[in-house]
Amino acid sequence: MKIAVIGNGIVGATFVNEILERFPAYQIVQFDGIKGTATTASAGIIAPWLSKRRNKKWYNLARQGAEYMYQIAEKYRMPPAVYFKSGVIYTRDNNEKISALLTLAKDRIKDAPQMEGFRRIDNAEIKQLFNFIQTENNGVLVEGGARIDGQKFVEFLNQRNQTKFELRNERAVLSKNGTDTLVNGEKFDLIVLAVGAWLKDTLSDIGIEALTRPQKGQLIEVELPGQAQVNASAPVLMPEGERDFIPTNQGTLLIGATHENDQGFDLTVSDQIIDDLLASGQRVIPNLDKSMVKNTRVGTRAYTEDFAPFFGYLPNHPQIMVASGLGSSGLTTGPIIGKLLADLVENPELDMTDLTKPLTTYIK
Repeated sequence: MKIAVIGNGIVGATFVNEILERFPAYQIVQFDGIKGTATTASAGIIAPWLSKRRNKKWYNLARQGAEYMYQIAEKYRMPPAVYFKSGVIYTRDNNEKISALLTLAKDRIKDAPQMEGFRRIDNAEIKQLFNFIQTENNGVLVEGGARIDGQKFVEFLNQRNQTKFELRNERAVLSKNGTDTLVNGEKFDLIVLAVGAWLKDTLSDIGIEALTRPQKGQLIEVELPGQAQVNASAPVLMPEGERDFIPTNQGTLLIGATHENDQGFDLTVSDQIIDDLLASGQRVIPNLDKSMVKNTRVGTRAYTEDFAPFFGYLPNHPQIMVASGLGSSGLTTGPIIGKLLADLVENPELDMTDLTKPLTTYIK
């Protein structure tokens, strides 16, 4: 089988890895001409269990995604710079909210053993973990939560499989030749479109409309002031009402990310947004100032109207598979979607209705 994979982000890289594990003789050509940045700019949290989102399909997908990501991290012995089970702390400003989180955790852990455990954590212990934190809020610690670096994840899988597939640094353009869809004039048995926010543009070449939209996300990496330190094994901190605080393995802290719906594909670093992210950090970290901003990351995510991802065979086009709409949970749902697409290659009749709506919801 000859497969074209368009896109080298978290979905595309995971799909290639899964297919090569199961079908090492397949010929895979991956196109990486559009430098999408949803993955390369991403660093985030894998801990979907206490989400208040009401979309059950999304939660099923995210729960399975957290479990799958842990499994492959263990299987391939991913280094901590790629994936690290750090735990996640959610702070709240009153006991009633903390009790509600604990009740939700007690319910969710029944079907999510990868949560491992959870407990109340008071602000004194939080301050021991983060000696720079200025908070009186208590919280809930979920021990199985993890952090992941999207770019390093893709680089890890690409390096693992580098001799097993062909990577072309060229933009892929679809065209029709009778009933066949070609990629840059070349015929493939299967075409996998894992291009994120660029799905709309990619499919428009063959007269199909994808109901996706771009969303800009920015985050900052800061060095900490004075004697402040963050341990490499520290948990992710999600303070109520503020941005997320994600420790790195270099003793720095990532703060973010934003959700900007009106910026299209613009990847310009916005001083106004950086100031907003910094202000969120300053409310929690005394003496943090702009000189401590070491790095900024900017990316474009794909979103749908109902904020849910979709994936599967393109209706009336059994030669084409698509995945998009992952939004800000792509680090959790992206790897499992790549794996599920590989499952569908093995068995196109698999039922995915508990994980995603029909593709006709998002493709016209």
